[in-house]
Amino acid sequence: MDDRDLLRYSRHILLEEIGIEGQQKLLNASALVVGCGGLGAAVLPYLAAAGVGHLIIADHDTIDSTNLQRQITFTEADIGLSKAEVMAGRLKNINSRIRISALNEQLTEERLRDLMAGVSIAIDCCDNFATRQAVNRASVATRTPLVSGAAVRFEGQLAVYRPDLSDSPCYACLFDGNHADDGACALFGVFSPLVGIIGTTQAGEALKILAGIGKQSHGTLSVYDALQNEWQQFELEKNPHCRVCASNQPSQQQP
Repeated sequence: MDDRDLLRYSRHILLEEIGIEGQQKLLNASALVVGCGGLGAAVLPYLAAAGVGHLIIADHDTIDSTNLQRQITFTEADIGLSKAEVMAGRLKNINSRIRISALNEQLTEERLRDLMAGVSIAIDCCDNFATRQAVNRASVATRTPLVSGAAVRFEGQLAVYRPDLSDSPCYACLFDGNHADDGACALFGVFSPLVGIIGTTQAGEALKILAGIGKQSHGTLSVYDALQNEWQQFELEKNPHCRVCASNQPSQQQP
């Protein structure tokens, strides 16, 4: 870090749990964010502001007027443009000293594996079950930590999966391949601030993992009810017969 970094990230550095060492870990880190709609619009600005060194944004969609109710990174002037490319421009304005890659493409599972093999963490901000399953399989195959979020109607959920650790369940341990699609917000609606609550919480969990601080959050499903303003947490157990992660056990648990 140079003097500009020391000044910019001084409020992180003042935190004993982060300090210079933790901030340097963030600067050295890379993150793949799948989807930059409602959740991604909340996750990405905080990762950029916090100094995650390389952000890869993947989203093949364009901005629609219906997105503006909750995807607060975008404006009316952006309608019809690529979400990933517009988001990259916004993030460069937030932090010009980090590297930002915009992928305006629908990622295949093979492409997801290639990308995850080169990043420190993946953050799932997509809005459909099939993509979540593909992201999970790629995470397990590459043993890349994964922070997964979802939001629809007034309910959100968040879970951290650590395939780099021997005791962590994966997404498929909880939701197997026969699980019905939970439905996109285009069909069921979504409360505007909900995506911000879940997305910023995803950002917090990702930064904790990258900096190596705080409580380990894997093995827990957190569910938020915006109408009642209540969080509930449910313990998740690793399925020894899971079709995705049972045959991908790490040889030993990492710190």
